[in-house]
Amino acid sequence: MASILLRSRVLSLLSRIKKPNRRFFSSKADKESIISSQSIIAEQAAEVTAAAAEPPAEAVAAGSQRKGWSFFKFGLIATLTGATGFAGYATYAYTLDEIEDKTKALRQSVNYKKYQGLLYSAAMTVPAKAVELYLDTRRAIEEQVKGFTEPTSDKLLPDLHPSEQHVFTLVLDLNETIIYSDWKRDRGWRTFKRPGVDDFLQHLARLYEIVVYSDQLSMYVDPVVERLDTSHCIRYRLSRGATKYQDGKHYRDLSKLNRDPGKIIYVSAHAFENSLQPENCVPIKPFQIDEKGEGSVDTTLLDLIPFLEYVARASPADIRKVLASYEREDIAKEFKERSKQTQRSDQKTINECIYPL
Repeated sequence: MASILLRSRVLSLLSRIKKPNRRFFSSKADKESIISSQSIIAEQAAEVTAAAAEPPAEAVAAGSQRKGWSFFKFGLIATLTGATGFAGYATYAYTLDEIEDKTKALRQSVNYKKYQGLLYSAAMTVPAKAVELYLDTRRAIEEQVKGFTEPTSDKLLPDLHPSEQHVFTLVLDLNETIIYSDWKRDRGWRTFKRPGVDDFLQHLARLYEIVVYSDQLSMYVDPVVERLDTSHCIRYRLSRGATKYQDGKHYRDLSKLNRDPGKIIYVSAHAFENSLQPENCVPIKPFQIDEKGEGSVDTTLLDLIPFLEYVARASPADIRKVLASYEREDIAKEFKERSKQTQRSDQKTINECIYPL
């Protein structure tokens, strides 16, 4: 009995001694694991902070490349804008010949031997090539525009026959001069002959070379003239393609007719407004018809025949001086008054010779 009690006490004592040891070792291990995990977390946090504080080299290179491209783009835009503005100003302020003369030294400098070493430098070649490109482009554009603004030829009429070198050229406008034509949506076109136009053409065709010069298209001028002039008194007809387009308007350029300027007479209801040579103009009253197709009594063309007949027979050396003497007055009326004065003067002279005092 005593031995059993002794054994139980020994076992209980041994069990008490082992339990504290287990607790000691387990707590120590837990503390070591906690410390090691805290140090690892601190190291990772430091690495993340360092990574955030120092951007990678690739990001820095990409940012600098982006800034360089932006600078180049803005510089290129500024250069193109300046070049465009300069080209626009040069086009407005100078003619093509003036620009060629002013830039001749720059464009030829690349060919000099003393500049051969600079041919590889953009400072010399780029401006010269840019100017040459501008001149070529402007020349091409002006040639295209010239086809719409200038007459189709420098000689709109064929050469005059040698036997007719003394003959004057009578240039007639079409609308409101020898006809009246208008258009409305509800009725379309209507055309009226001016009173006396047939007699006017037939009489003066024996004395003048008659030319119709209109700013209308040929598809309109040709059929109207064919119906108007059945006797073929009009030798030539010129339409819009023979006019000069300037300041939004089509002008008759009498210098392109291939005729002596001193032997050209231009008759029109708007002579001074649509001709580039006012010194050759004979203005007359416009011919118009109202909506009812009625017009006032018109004898303008018939009244002009005496003056034109006198010019053809007298054949002055320069008709421009004769027209200038009328100072833009109604030539038919003024000529009639001058003729009466001349007749009175001549009659007075005759009377003085027959009946001397």
